[in-house]
Parts: sequence; structure tokens; C-alpha cells
Amino acid sequence: MPKPTPSTKKATSRTTTSKAANGEDSAARHIDARIAELGGWRGEMLSRLRGLIHEADPEIVEEWKWENPVFSHAGIVCTGEAYKSVVKLTFLKGASLPDPSGLFNSSLEGATRRAIDFHEGDKVNAAAFKTLIRAAASLNTSKNTSKAAKRS
Repeated sequence: MPKPTPSTKKATSRTTTSKAANGEDSAARHIDARIAELGGWRGEMLSRLRGLIHEADPEIVEEWKWENPVFSHAGIVCTGEAYKSVVKLTFLKGASLPDPSGLFNSSLEGATRRAIDFHEGDKVNAAAFKTLIRAAASLNTSKNTSKAAKRS
């Protein structure tokens, strides 16, 4: 029986971390497949953002949750979703992050999350984006450190 392609493979809701027990990079393979499935500008944009995320924080862990790429460092930093006219990165604790460059342009009314919608032809401010990724990872690390200190 032929191996299913990303477009015919049945979606699952299970979480897959980047390093599976057998050493395979299954989350990365899911993300690679999503990028290939999207193709065009959306695939290119998601691929570019993924690269910038890893440049910003080499300790980022890729996961596959909710049928989308998830980028984590001591907790979720952001999720990546692709829609018909936008590639959206949602920062779960975005409302707590400084955004002096004004990258957040979606989900601004929420008390916790913030998102960045990228449209076809948008330029990515790589320096500001990487600063935002580092801030989100740092926020996760500081919150996890303070929780551990409280338990001691």
C-alpha cells in the first residue's frame, strides 16, 4: 500500500514533539509536509518564519498540536496557522510582550494572546520579529523559573 501524501493523510489531534522516541523528527516532518502542502506564498512565508524562529532561539522545540506547527521554549512561544489569505502566528502570551515595532496586528482585543497576520507580499521585519521571539521565550523561562522557586 503506498504511503499517504500530506494531502491525503488523515489528520490527527495528537501532540508530536520534535524528537520522537525513535529519534525521528516527526513534528518537523509534519511541519515540512504542511509547508509543502500549502505551497505558493503561504508555504514560503511559513518556511521563512520558521527559519527566523530558529535563528532567534536555537533552543526552540517544534511540536505538532491542533493540526498546526507549534514552537516552544519552556512553554508555547507561538503557533503557526495558514488560512486562505493569511499566515498567522499566534503568541499565547503576546499581551505580556513588548512590541515596540508594532508587529502584532491581530487578536489585539484579547487579554492574553496576540497575533501577527502575514499577507501575500508582506515583508518581514526580521530583526524585530526575532526580538519578539526571544522575548516570548524569555517570558516562558522566567515564569517557569519563578514557579520552580515558589515550589522550593
